[in-house]
Amino acid sequence: MVIRNLLRICAALLLGLAFLAGTGTAASAAPAAEAADAVRTIRYDASRSAEFRSAVDEGARIWNARVANVQFVAGSPADVVIVADNGWPRARVTSLGRGTIWMGRQAVQEGHYTVRIASHELGHILGLPDRRTGRCTDLMSGASAGTSCRNPYPNSAEIAEVERNFQYGLLGVATGVTLTEAAAAR
Repeated sequence: MVIRNLLRICAALLLGLAFLAGTGTAASAAPAAEAADAVRTIRYDASRSAEFRSAVDEGARIWNARVANVQFVAGSPADVVIVADNGWPRARVTSLGRGTIWMGRQAVQEGHYTVRIASHELGHILGLPDRRTGRCTDLMSGASAGTSCRNPYPNSAEIAEVERNFQYGLLGVATGVTLTEAAAAR
C-alpha cells in the first residue's frame, strides 16, 4: 500500500513537471517569434553631411524599399552619424546598425555618383563588407566599378545578406573597424 501511494505521488509529480515544461516552452517561443518578426529601426543623423544630405536620404530610401528586417529613419538620438569631409568615403562600424559614415568629396571629385556612395556606405552599417568585383551590379564593389557606374541599388545577394544579419535581432560585427577602399583599388 505504501509503495502504491508512493508510485501515485511520483506519477503526479512527473505529470506536473511535464505540464510545466510544455507550458514553459510554449511561453518562451512566443517572444522569440515576436522578436524575429520585429523590424529593427536604425536612426541616422545626416545634419552634418552638407551637400550630400539628399544623396544620404535617397540611399536610406533605397535600402528601406528593398529590405524588411531593418529600416533607416532620420532622427535622433542617432545610431549612425553621417558627416562630409574632403577625404575618401568610408564607414566606421561600431556594431551592427551603428557607426559613422564620412561622405568624402575626393570620390565625388573623381566622378563617382553620390547616391551610390551613400547607399554603399549604408551597406557597411548593415554589415556588408567591401567586395571589389568591378561589377556595377554589385553595390558593395564600390569604386572598383568605375566612375561610369551609377547603380545605387543592392543586388539580390546583398539584400539577402542584410536580411540574414537582422533576421534574429542584433548580430555582432567587428567593432571599431573603418571600412574604406584603398587608393589602388579605385
